[in-house]
Amino acid sequence: MRLRSAVLASLLAALIAAALPNVAGAAPHHNRGLTITVTPQRIQAGDGVVIRGYLKGTNDAGQVIRLYHRIPPNAGYTFIGMTKTDSRGFYEFTRQEGVVNTDRSWFVRGPDGTHSRTVHEVVDALVSLSSNATTGLTNHAITFTGRVFPYHPFERVALQERTGGDDWHTIKTGFTHGGSAFAISYRWRIPGQYDLRAVFGGDFRNARGASDPVSVTIDQAQIPGFSITTTAPVIDYGGSVAISGVLGQVGNATAGDAGVPVTLMARTAGTHVWTAVANTTTSDNGSYQFPAQTGSHNTWYVVRVTTDRKRHSAVVFEGVRDMVNAVPGSTTGTTGKAITFTGTVLPGEADSVVYLQRLGADGDWHTVAVSFTNALGAYTVNGMLGHPGNEMFRVRALPDAQNLGGHSQTMTIQVSAPTS
Repeated sequence: MRLRSAVLASLLAALIAAALPNVAGAAPHHNRGLTITVTPQRIQAGDGVVIRGYLKGTNDAGQVIRLYHRIPPNAGYTFIGMTKTDSRGFYEFTRQEGVVNTDRSWFVRGPDGTHSRTVHEVVDALVSLSSNATTGLTNHAITFTGRVFPYHPFERVALQERTGGDDWHTIKTGFTHGGSAFAISYRWRIPGQYDLRAVFGGDFRNARGASDPVSVTIDQAQIPGFSITTTAPVIDYGGSVAISGVLGQVGNATAGDAGVPVTLMARTAGTHVWTAVANTTTSDNGSYQFPAQTGSHNTWYVVRVTTDRKRHSAVVFEGVRDMVNAVPGSTTGTTGKAITFTGTVLPGEADSVVYLQRLGADGDWHTVAVSFTNALGAYTVNGMLGHPGNEMFRVRALPDAQNLGGHSQTMTIQVSAPTS
């Protein structure tokens, strides 16, 4: 497999090089007559980029500036555009969204042999991830699928599980196929709530990229003759859920056991004690339903026959999503400048992980900054603004021992190009 991957990677590199236009050769040693900056200097694939600088000297207005770039693995530089300096000697190039998808190196040439230094643009790959189910049973596989953008066929992708805070470890790896998509299946032996992400480690074309995490809930398999279900496996903070099921007769599980008193037992995250929270009696067909249950933290439920503790259902996990609110410090900003987002995560507690995420060119959310809540659940997180135009942000709280996490509303920031 390793040899096959190496051969395919070499073939891909050759095809990319062959598709490039005529190159201008290696970048020259720069002199002091022409400056260059790139904003932002690190982007996610598909973001726009502003390249600008200044021509020094007295005859600096209306001069032609030529822009060159190099795309790995090509060794030479390609001429890609030209502009003229303004009345003060400044120039500017804008690479629109969807153009810069891989790492770049840039330099410019001016009149009278002037040329800039070479600047390097780091471009993070975009990784998407989804699962074929958000709930499952122990020892039953769940399949995770996704895609790496831009095109990265036959490359390794790691499926990682969160171990706490913002720490992750790889539980399984796979490879993208010819369409740059991947599929990885995994099964758990222990019931609970698990947070997963996919990570592309980077290569000669793009830097490392990680997907937005997804969460799955794993329950024990149903016990024959005593089923248990919830109206929703996950609820929002402050919501409610109803627990119901069917009790079968002893020795004849397919027939309902009528008129049997049953008790709903609950255990909240962070405790190890089961508490009776509701009672009812099975109907003529053995079915039962308890009044709606509310809670602010993740809860495990089990139903027992009140007079016989040995007869009980499987344990089901009820997840509770955090309530996340976020407010940007401003709805406008400038490329390359930071903007501050503040808010709270309810129920409030210290050291919950908070991700600032931006909507990428692939239509998925991608993390751009990390922060933590204080003892009241409040947080502050700073994010760097990218290309000019409208950028979409949200704040996501990662799950912890108490709750499943959640995300804020979408916030739109109008980003302007920097002034000269």
